[in-house]
Amino acid sequence: MSAQSEGKYAEALQNYYEAMRLEMDPYDRSYILYNIGLIHTSNGEHTKALEYYFRALERNPFLPQALNNMAVICHYRGEQAIQEGDSEIAEVWFAQAAEYWKQAIVL
Repeated sequence: MSAQSEGKYAEALQNYYEAMRLEMDPYDRSYILYNIGLIHTSNGEHTKALEYYFRALERNPFLPQALNNMAVICHYRGEQAIQEGDSEIAEVWFAQAAEYWKQAIVL
């Protein structure tokens, strides 16, 4: 994780992919997937980030931080839609963000 904290995202991704290859425990894999999602979020690759957060939650449904990050991405996309003048799409993104935040709060 030191590569990630130092901003060496390409190196960190390679380390996490290697960890995924070696790690068999679903719980531990969920955190690896979550960390991969964090890197994609940091790189502005929101679609990939959402995919990895979702995969993390499939293996460990008790990751409120993944749900929170998914909500933040959806809210950001809603804000982008508003800037582009598409209030209908913005509503969809905001509703999805609210749903993820509600799920995170329950955990």
